[in-house]
Amino acid sequence: IISTVVKKYESAFGLLLKQSSSIGMKTTEECFATFKAGLMQLSPDITVAMLAGTCLILFYAKLCDWNFFYYLRLALEFLFTSVPRIDVELPVKSLNSDTLSDVSISDPNRKGYIQCFDPSTLQRLGEVSAMTSDDVIHICEKAAAAQPLWSRTSFAQRRKVLRTIQIYVTNHIEEICQISAMDSGKTKVDALLGEVITTCEKIRCINSQGELWLRKDYRTTSPMMLHKTAYVEYVPLGVLGVIAPWNYPFHNLLNHVISGLFSGNAVVCKVSEHTSWSAIYFAEMVHAALRVNGHNPDLVQLVTGLGDTGAALVQCSLVDKIIFTGSPAVGRKVMEGASKVLKPVVLELGGKDPMVFCDDVKIKDVAPWAMRGCFQNCGQNCCGVERLFVYEKIYDDFISVILTKVKNLRQGNSCDPNVDCSAMVMDRQMDIIQELIDDAVKKGAILHCGGKRNKALQGQFYEPTLISGVTTEMRIFHEELFGPVMCVVKVPENDDEQCIRLVNSCSFGLGSSVYSGCQKRAEAIGKCIRSGMFTANDFGVNYLIQSLPFGGVKESGFGRFAGPEGLRSCCLERSIVIDRIPGIRTSIPDPIDYPIDAKTGMSFGSALVNLFYAESPVAKVKAIFTLITKG
Repeated sequence: IISTVVKKYESAFGLLLKQSSSIGMKTTEECFATFKAGLMQLSPDITVAMLAGTCLILFYAKLCDWNFFYYLRLALEFLFTSVPRIDVELPVKSLNSDTLSDVSISDPNRKGYIQCFDPSTLQRLGEVSAMTSDDVIHICEKAAAAQPLWSRTSFAQRRKVLRTIQIYVTNHIEEICQISAMDSGKTKVDALLGEVITTCEKIRCINSQGELWLRKDYRTTSPMMLHKTAYVEYVPLGVLGVIAPWNYPFHNLLNHVISGLFSGNAVVCKVSEHTSWSAIYFAEMVHAALRVNGHNPDLVQLVTGLGDTGAALVQCSLVDKIIFTGSPAVGRKVMEGASKVLKPVVLELGGKDPMVFCDDVKIKDVAPWAMRGCFQNCGQNCCGVERLFVYEKIYDDFISVILTKVKNLRQGNSCDPNVDCSAMVMDRQMDIIQELIDDAVKKGAILHCGGKRNKALQGQFYEPTLISGVTTEMRIFHEELFGPVMCVVKVPENDDEQCIRLVNSCSFGLGSSVYSGCQKRAEAIGKCIRSGMFTANDFGVNYLIQSLPFGGVKESGFGRFAGPEGLRSCCLERSIVIDRIPGIRTSIPDPIDYPIDAKTGMSFGSALVNLFYAESPVAKVKAIFTLITKG
């Protein structure tokens, strides 16, 4: 049968080649006509079989391109794998939960402990240990000891752990939001949007895409190495050290735990001293999920303490990489500490994000986005809107509309359902905001409302503020506010170029957004903005698309988390080369083997260069002749 098919092929394609060489084919129609003449010599059954086989091969290849079989296997895994449930004890407020008159995380009568309190009520929540450098080393030793066994688990086993966490989160939304609100002062709705939804989407994305992102990445080889197969593999680094900020205590802890665990690492997370009370509960979720699935809970470790505790984590030799989120000033200290042992770092250092309203937008459509961008989580967002650029044509109307909205914001207890904007996590941050507001007003800015602490409420409250007429000469234009302030800049003459120049007149570069009635115009402006992220006619959605990397440029830091870039940054990238065909290996030709004959070796080497890299066919032929005679 094989012989018959071969003969038929020879007859059909022989005619094709013969006609092609004798008459030359000038048009596509001639190509098909010649090919059809060759196929006519085949029997109908063989022709149909050939075409069907070709279609099946192409269809299979397309299914592979679409990762069809991967997603089918994943779907079957999610449908038929039993996922265990967990139960985690909720944190209890301190028995002594009276309102504190002197709010401080340090108590001279309780040395070695950090005091925790609710920023919106000033009620005491409890205390956590202020760990020493010896404590940190001991914790890292436990994580490092647990990691090798975890690194050998399958992706299916890791997904099962994350699914256990996901199920718990979706069944305890109210509790997680309440605890986040009590510890960080945010409203429960802000906790839902910024803590729960983002964490759930992170788990969903990693579970569905993570294995694809970490599988072998095959690369093309050079002409000289066609007998080799080359690929990049992503292997766990070992122990990831995370220094998390206070603005989103639940998500900022789980965010890097999810990536770290899925990539096969252990994770040691130093949480902020301002939101340590809730972290114990959140970390126990992960420990319980690991235990119930038969894994060592020592994989994920929680570190509580002050700055010296974080420095000990950075300098610990057992930690293979540091992921830091915080201010540029502290980020430089982290980088300096890591440089002493050449430890890689990812620095996410906040931003001064611009939101641009072009002259062709409808104010009623964009005003809600300005409110959300400036006042969500009381303005305590890395990628919150800190500079609002409004074109001159709509500037006055915008101020008139937005002022009413800002004045109507309700402020109060974080757990009150009738509150829009709650408390600040850090009392010191309100002093920083006040300094920036006072400087701007002194230099000519107009303060429409707010601009001071809210002394009518018992807690760390700063009034929702609207300030306009801000210019590049003011500190508020350049320095991070991290508070409930809408800072409006007028774009003169409705000019896009002037707008771009103003937006880029800042040392930060995390996120950005541009609103315009013309999508192409918004994109054109966005392409000129120096930032790590950009959104046209929307705000904040980058982070809800976890396949995208998150990070910035300039003072906003470097490195990425989220997306394949972020997951792979948790790994060591190893370049691997193996034989493509067993038994066919690289050998060293005699002319360039030791001891080398310089004359023969140079002639042979030059011929290799010409064979593979010369553009002239004549040079390639001469090179082949030289290699035959000299080799």
